[in-house]
Amino acid sequence: MVRRNDEVDLLIDAWAGQLPEIDFSPLDVMSRLRRISLRLNSIRATAFRSAGLAIWEFDVLAALRRAGEPFQLSPAQLVRVTMVTSGTLSNRLDLLEERGFVERRRNPEDGRGVLVHMTDEGRELVDRAMIALVASEETQLGALEREERNQLIELLRRLGDAILTD
Repeated sequence: MVRRNDEVDLLIDAWAGQLPEIDFSPLDVMSRLRRISLRLNSIRATAFRSAGLAIWEFDVLAALRRAGEPFQLSPAQLVRVTMVTSGTLSNRLDLLEERGFVERRRNPEDGRGVLVHMTDEGRELVDRAMIALVASEETQLGALEREERNQLIELLRRLGDAILTD
């Protein structure tokens, strides 16, 4: 393994000097993932801003876009896929509705309920944001060959399965 003496290497070396009997490879892996995660959040926010959206706006519109035609979901479905409370979602829908990106419509199958429908403007905006995101992430992954990306995908999938299934 090639060492570059980046911040994580220096951190690991410092701890290894204090506790030489410990294998710090778990800290090495997780520290690198954390640093990358923080940078990716910034990259994503920049890509979404370039399309005129905040991250939370993208999250809601992307959920509606992924639902396919007619690009609508119930508020309960949106709560589930965006992982926010119903109160938070209600506030977000109010703001998205003010901007003309979504409309609340009566649910024809349940007269008491509503469906959140994405407008054409919302769809165009979320598509533009997704295209900007993928282009940005392609640039970030430019140092990896296709096979290396596939290997990384598989390793991250396995790690995610181990960490996220508690």
